[in-house]
Amino acid sequence: MRISVIGCGYLGAVHAAGLAAMGHDVVGVDTDPARIELLSRGEAPFYEPGLPELLESGMASGRLRFSADVADVADCAVHFICVGTPQKRGGEDAADLTFVDAAIDGLLPHLSARDVVAGKSTVPVGTAERLARRIHEVQPRAELVWNPEFLREGHAVEDTLRPDRLVFGVAPGAAGEAAAQLLTEVYAEVLAGGAPLVCTDYATAQLVKVAANSFLATKISFINAMAEMCEATGGDVVRLAEAIGHDERIGRQFLSAGLGFGGGCLPKDIRAFMARAGELGVDQALTFLHEVDSINMRRRVRMVDLAREECHGSIVGRRIAILGAAFKPHSDDVRDSPALNVAAQMALQGADVVVTDPRAVENARTRWPDLKFAYSAEEAVTAAELVLLLTEWPEYVALDPVELGGLVQTRRIIDGRNALDPDAWRAAGWRYRALGRP
Repeated sequence: MRISVIGCGYLGAVHAAGLAAMGHDVVGVDTDPARIELLSRGEAPFYEPGLPELLESGMASGRLRFSADVADVADCAVHFICVGTPQKRGGEDAADLTFVDAAIDGLLPHLSARDVVAGKSTVPVGTAERLARRIHEVQPRAELVWNPEFLREGHAVEDTLRPDRLVFGVAPGAAGEAAAQLLTEVYAEVLAGGAPLVCTDYATAQLVKVAANSFLATKISFINAMAEMCEATGGDVVRLAEAIGHDERIGRQFLSAGLGFGGGCLPKDIRAFMARAGELGVDQALTFLHEVDSINMRRRVRMVDLAREECHGSIVGRRIAILGAAFKPHSDDVRDSPALNVAAQMALQGADVVVTDPRAVENARTRWPDLKFAYSAEEAVTAAELVLLLTEWPEYVALDPVELGGLVQTRRIIDGRNALDPDAWRAAGWRYRALGRP
């Protein structure tokens, strides 16, 4: 099937390459010529495991190409909208739909009867209904389906080719059913692989992604709230999480206490969700998310306070090594990175901070040019008086505390992700601290 993907950022590039791997003829369209040039060479403009290979395969097969001309979407049967919906500037929490509206406006002149527009961007509930009306004004026989994405950075290729569910939000009636049927043909391979399909209405489909992210954020902030209780009482939040995680109703996933969540999805999605609830007059339904957000941000402040405690009350002039800049491992994404937020706070308070990351140094340097960066953990920790593990990259978790101890000025480490073995580090002569642990 001929398919277009409009927007070739993180979501769109992975989705386009994934669709080509499923056997479709795909054209990815983006307004950024530099991004299109990179993708057309089979190069990923960001780090995502498995994506370069998927791009190379798609380009070699002739089933995948990229263009800066939206007219190239003509003759495609399905058009996926994969543009970003960032938080609005100026302190507003609501989602900025500028790119979504622009993508639809650019697509409309090229729509044909019976085309299906599939929205994947995360949008406030009510957006799909509005876009469907806009589409029908221009092409009454085209149809909109809302097909939210559930990609995890670092696992996006796997999540595209083997998703844990597909959701279609369709309009009532025969036209909506026909559009859903066409999308089942697009996803025939993953459906044959056992992926569950939930076919529902527009509103529910739009709510699924933000509801899922809100639940995950709540679970993370819950265990971090328990970490605060453990710090006040001498408890061990890792053992606490292990114990409650054995309850099948709770589960162990997303119960890892530490520095909290960041990135381009969870923080902005829960804030946009709260903003939309306020617009709908049901803001009390999501009041708890304010506390979820507050707990999450409080962890960053606590990390700086803990560093100050370890430096005997002052970090001014202290050389502090930060292991991690990306908001999570296996990614070079530094949007709302807790690690960089902590690094910047400490630098502003007079610390001599050096940040390193296996993949995200250049992105971090672009956003925080005043910080110091190193390209290896060994370089970062040399002569350090305190080391902070803030992104749990496997290579950092695997560091040898004995070897590292020979490079630092003082053997003190704060494990901001509860990822290290405290006994091994203490046995190597390190003073080990962690959030929520004695």
